[in-house]
Amino acid sequence: MKLVIVSALFASAAAFTPAAQFGRTTALNQHIGSGGMADTRNPDAYQDEDPRKSISAAPSFEEYLKSRGGGGAAPAAAAPAAAPAAAAPAAAPAASSGGFEYGEYDDKLWDQDAKKDVYNKWDPNSPRSTRNFNPFETFKGNSPDASGIYPGEPRYKDPQRGDQSYQTMLDEKADAEARAANPKGSPGCAGCKN
Repeated sequence: MKLVIVSALFASAAAFTPAAQFGRTTALNQHIGSGGMADTRNPDAYQDEDPRKSISAAPSFEEYLKSRGGGGAAPAAAAPAAAPAAAAPAAAPAASSGGFEYGEYDDKLWDQDAKKDVYNKWDPNSPRSTRNFNPFETFKGNSPDASGIYPGEPRYKDPQRGDQSYQTMLDEKADAEARAANPKGSPGCAGCKN
């Protein structure tokens, strides 16, 4: 019995004793990332004899945009090279690498009028593509962008949305009711996502 009381006293005393603090070293200025790997916050290039441990110099923001084909001084430099291709018909926007082609309203205002235009051109019996999709179809609770791509899928681009007002929402509701009364395609058709 005495042994139980003595061990209880020692256990309660140990509960209020501060524990030893063991922390990470900050000598190397390391940060543990979300993947559990230590990464450096030093942006300088580092060359190691093992190429897997080397850190290359980061490109400037302008160089990064050029590599993605998205801006900086790249469009001005590429304009003379594009002149010979002007003889080709300009019916569709230029496809990026891999033959992917964005939709008709990509980088344009993606409002109710644009969606109605895409819906009127949509053929539910043809395969679904960036030019043939139902802009009002939802997938997992999301609406597609101007190319028929849903959030979380590759090449999704946040569309340029129009201004909203209460009257605009009432007009959209009336359009949705008219579409529901006279549906163009049924779920599972070739031009549908669902």
